[in-house]
Amino acid sequence: MSAAEAQEVKNLLLQSDDTYRQLANRHHELDTRLHELSEKHYLSANEQFEEVTLKKRKLALKDRMEEIARQFRSRAS
Repeated sequence: MSAAEAQEVKNLLLQSDDTYRQLANRHHELDTRLHELSEKHYLSANEQFEEVTLKKRKLALKDRMEEIARQFRSRAS
C-alpha cells in the first residue's frame, strides 16, 4: 500500500469511524504535550516520567489506530 492510499484510508476513517477519530484526537493531544516537554531545557524527574509515559501511550494509540485501519482495508477488499 502506498503512502497516498494509507492517507486516504486514514481520512476515510477520520470521517466515518468515531473510535478512530477519538484515538486520533487523543494521539494529537499527547503529541502536543510531548512537544511542550521537548521545548524545555531541563525536565524534572516527574516530567521525565511523564514524557516516557506519554510516548508509551501515544504508541499504544497508534497501534490501535493501525489495527482499525487494517480491519477497514480487509473489509474493503
